[in-house]
Amino acid sequence: MEMTVRKAEEKDIPRIMDLLVQVDMVHHLGRPDIFKGPATKYSEDELRELLKNEETPVFVCVDENDVPLGHAFCVHRQQLGSSVLTDIRTLYIDDICVDSASRGRHVGKALYDHVAAYAEKQGFYNLTLNVWTCNPTAMKFYEAMGLVPQRICMEKVL
Repeated sequence: MEMTVRKAEEKDIPRIMDLLVQVDMVHHLGRPDIFKGPATKYSEDELRELLKNEETPVFVCVDENDVPLGHAFCVHRQQLGSSVLTDIRTLYIDDICVDSASRGRHVGKALYDHVAAYAEKQGFYNLTLNVWTCNPTAMKFYEAMGLVPQRICMEKVL
């Protein structure tokens, strides 16, 4: 299967919305106490604005028919003026999703590699992301990509 990773365009919004529901459902099934499901974290209008913003690049991996098989939402971050943190530029990966029908075809790796190359070319210091422990498949994927824990969020449900 031929795949290409490119910046997402407005024409991709309906497909991205479908993928966002898939992301939510993975989290909902793992943590129904936190995630509503089925839902999307962005509306179509919010997504349209994200696509216009250079600080929030969204990439899609498309097949030979230009149909998105997965997406990667990113956010430029930099902590300036902190008394304890350096002012490094971080590319935060807000979300990577591969369509359930396309898993196992290296779509996620293609997206991750593209995001990493983008970050390096743009001069970012590092890549960061959050992954829910109720999604062990994602955790294994990110570890295979070379990511290591930077910090851990802990909880106690009351």
